[in-house]
Order: sequence, then C-alpha cells, then structure tokens
Amino acid sequence: MSAQDTDIMLDLKGVSKAFGSNKVLNDLHLSVPKGKSMVVIGGSGTGKSVMLKCVLGLLQPDQGSILIDGQDGIGADAKTRGEMMKKFGMLFQGGALFDSLKIWENVSFGLVHGQGMAKKEAKEIAIEKIIAVGLKPQVAELYPAELSGGMQKRVGLARAVATKPEIIFFDEPTTGLDPIMADVINDLIVEQVKGLGATALSITHDMASARKIADYVAMIYEGRIIWTGPVSDLDHSGNEYVDQFIHGRADGPITRRVV
Repeated sequence: MSAQDTDIMLDLKGVSKAFGSNKVLNDLHLSVPKGKSMVVIGGSGTGKSVMLKCVLGLLQPDQGSILIDGQDGIGADAKTRGEMMKKFGMLFQGGALFDSLKIWENVSFGLVHGQGMAKKEAKEIAIEKIIAVGLKPQVAELYPAELSGGMQKRVGLARAVATKPEIIFFDEPTTGLDPIMADVINDLIVEQVKGLGATALSITHDMASARKIADYVAMIYEGRIIWTGPVSDLDHSGNEYVDQFIHGRADGPITRRVV
C-alpha cells in the first residue's frame, strides 16, 4: 500500500476463533486504509462471515485484536462499544428490512433510534437517501413486501448510508440479484461510499462485484488471509489459490470436501 494509505481505519491482528474443534479463523491479519474499499473474497466456509461478525462485535474472538480507528473493539465496555457502533453502516446479505415498518422508517431507523433524531427530520433525510439510490420518493410509504429484491437491496443501501457512517460493511451485497441489477447495486455502492468518503469492508464470492467496488482485495482461505493487494493486481497475484478462485476452476490447490 502506498504512503498515503498508511492511515488504517480497521486493523485485525492475529484474530482467531474456534467453535469446539472447528478453528474457523486462524491468526488472521487484515488492514483496511481509511477511505478505501477492501473486499475479502473466498469460498463458503472459509471464515468470511465469522470475520465480519467479529469486527461488528457479534462474536468474540478467542484471541487477537481488532482496532477500529486506533481503538481496540475487543473487550471494550458497553459505552465505548456503543460509540464505535455509531461509526458503522451495514448492508446485510438478505436486506434485513423490518417487515412491519414503512420504507422510510427502515431507512431512518439508525437516525431515530441510534441518534435520537426527530421523526420529521429523519423522514426528510430518508427520502433523500431513497432518491439517491434510484428509487422514487413514493416508495417511502410502501412496506418491504411490496418491493422487488433489487429494490429491497437499494433500500438496504439507503439505510446503510443514512447516518453518514465512517465505516460501511457489505455482506454479499449482490447475492440473489440478476447480473444487471447486481451491477446497478455495485455502481450505487461505489457512488455512495465515495460520496461519504467512507471506509468499506465487504465480503463476497462474486468476482464481478469485487472488481467493481474494491480498491484492495484480500483472499481468505482456511481462516487466514493468504493474499492481499490492489484490485489491479488481482489477475497477476502470483498466488495459485487466488488464481484458481477468481477463474472458478475446479482443478487447483483449493479442494472441496465431500460431505
């Protein structure tokens, strides 16, 4: 990483996590520079989701440290953790919208319940964000069940950026979308992240998405980061695991366990 990228927003050092005898994360190291988009690629069961849950504080690592803007998130007290969480925005894999709330209430949820903003002001911001992700303002009064999958994903993105977070997390952002809608969502992610000047950490196995939204790419395999570099280096990484994965080849060092 270049000199201007040495200011690190997220820094995972020696993070390990096991469930019984199953060691999912194994001395994982990953640094994400401020204002940059890091995409972690890897197959199912390699530890991507567990890594993300550890960063978010949903899981407690067995060892290691996770520095968030220089502050260790592991073992932080509830107040400190709460302040850290205010820096976060999140686009969940399945949208994770509240079925019983209108779209504007979903988008403004963090503003109202996290920042204590008045509903009238929060609704205005929510409608701005709904328009920003390419939806009509009338969508604000609908419920999630009235929207298509692609529209729900746009709403999820609007909610993720509504609080102007410093760090945004994307969990398989294009899962379940057709290729055209996936590309639309990728473009919106780039536009919104760059517009906020936010740091982004994404996990995905969708290489088209990774290439579109990443400044840097890291590959996780068997609970470790085995390669990281600029997205422009992806096709000549010199790593046989990366090469096999990005080209989707059955033959190579990555083996699939038969269940």
